[in-house]
Amino acid sequence: YKEGGKMKRNNLIKLASALAIVTMLGLGLHSNAYALSATSNIESVVIGENKSTVDITMNNSGDMAGTDGNFYLFELQPYEEGIGNRTDYLEKVSAGNVTKSYQLNKGSENSRLYNSYAVAVFDGSKYVQVSSLKYITNPEAVAANTDAYKAQASKKGLQIELKMLDDAFNLGVKHASTNIAFNQILGSGIDYNYNGKTYHFNKALIESYDKTISAFSGKDMTVTAIILNGYNEAHPELMYPNMPRRDSIFYYMFNASSKEGTETTEAIASFLAERYNGKNTAHGKVSNWIIGNEINNQQWNYIGDMDVRSYTGKYEKAFRIFYNAIKSTSSTDRVFYSLDYNWNNEINNKNKYGGKQIVDNFNSLVLEHGDIDWGLAYHPYPAPMTDPEFWDDAQKTGWIKDSFDSPVINFANLNKLTDYFAQDALKKHDGSVRHIMLTEEGFTATNPTRGNLENEQAAAFAYSYYLVDSNPYVEAYILSRQVDAPLEVRQGLSFGLWTCSMNVGDEIQAISKRKLWTVYRYIDKSKYTLDNTDFAKSILGISKWQELVPNFRWAAQENRR
Repeated sequence: YKEGGKMKRNNLIKLASALAIVTMLGLGLHSNAYALSATSNIESVVIGENKSTVDITMNNSGDMAGTDGNFYLFELQPYEEGIGNRTDYLEKVSAGNVTKSYQLNKGSENSRLYNSYAVAVFDGSKYVQVSSLKYITNPEAVAANTDAYKAQASKKGLQIELKMLDDAFNLGVKHASTNIAFNQILGSGIDYNYNGKTYHFNKALIESYDKTISAFSGKDMTVTAIILNGYNEAHPELMYPNMPRRDSIFYYMFNASSKEGTETTEAIASFLAERYNGKNTAHGKVSNWIIGNEINNQQWNYIGDMDVRSYTGKYEKAFRIFYNAIKSTSSTDRVFYSLDYNWNNEINNKNKYGGKQIVDNFNSLVLEHGDIDWGLAYHPYPAPMTDPEFWDDAQKTGWIKDSFDSPVINFANLNKLTDYFAQDALKKHDGSVRHIMLTEEGFTATNPTRGNLENEQAAAFAYSYYLVDSNPYVEAYILSRQVDAPLEVRQGLSFGLWTCSMNVGDEIQAISKRKLWTVYRYIDKSKYTLDNTDFAKSILGISKWQELVPNFRWAAQENRR
């Protein structure tokens, strides 16, 4: 992953598989760890053209000394991490290039949609795994909904208060986000049959999501849902076993380690994907799904102290469950994980990791286990968040550098994030750059010592939006937030386009518009954008936006002024 590397993608995939096998051997997973040289590369696991089979292609080779001369194909449930002491192989297979097909059984208790596959040899006492696990990589092949992705002419998004939807529509919002409390879905009122078992879901909660999502998508907005797993002692199966409640933890890792937890996660993910596939306008349409929040910090995705590779591996297993459920329902939906701005910062390698570490490990695990079309949801807040002026963050904190080793990546060096993703090693299998959205970021209009910074807030948004607008690899920019939140204001953070009442507890109640409201409204309108951002040039010390914004979209118009 070194900067400027030009490794071919197929070589990288082979390298990931080879390293996995070497790791298995080095860890001594069998008695003849250094004697056996038989290997297998499962080249693909795909849903066949007939949409009813799982087709597995493998290449089995090597010296068979120390074995019985055969290869064995195993099928693993999504909560299994390897064949362990299992003996119930799926089928004996030959050396060389081999393809096997099995019924997919989607929708039945024998569904293979989430399963993985591995090849083993028999060393005289037990079966020894000689391949990496491989999962289905094209769940979209069986999706009933193949409607085109809801693309927008503008990248402009906002965290919206539902009671102020008319205001959001007036602002011209094109992208909206909403949180879904995964841990509260189980309940009563809605029965859902999944793979032969009936699950009971919280009707009141689901109908509240229906109202929000249908309101946004009904206004022609592209909707992003953020799936969050809070603590629920009534349903411990939704979290990893024996998980304690911790006051400092907001959300927990999705459970993909037990049979009950995995099956329940599958059922909830499948229900949500079907509910919000856009076919029922009363439910609405979700186009983007973010699995968890800021996963590089376990405060938002807790499982317990562990190294980054182990942590990312457990998250990848859960991510694939959501990915297969979503993509097998709506083929063009997009699935993301989320990172905060700590790219190489605040790392302890126990429960806090650098965003770059997560990206590198997740990508290599996905290549090893079967490449899928994952995307990144990024949060490039200013550093520190209590000042809106991100352009001098390098001087204030020393965290901003013009390199891939920068401690923080935010708007001040956003191009380093997209440059990193434009490397061959991180591109999708078709050679294109993966989907990137900015889904949570904002600029405070107040500061405990500096007072009112309304003009600086509006200038920061204008500058940041122009940077995003000129960057071809960022697809959406969802600003936090439409109205100040009293809880945040008490912490010195006033992100809203509107001020809020501080006399109603934590209830969000709009009072008055800020300058940001007008700048936001016209930022993507060619006739008005430059007039409404002209004030910001003196704050930034420039005469033209082109001085700061590469490939400025409105350059020709600005040059005529």
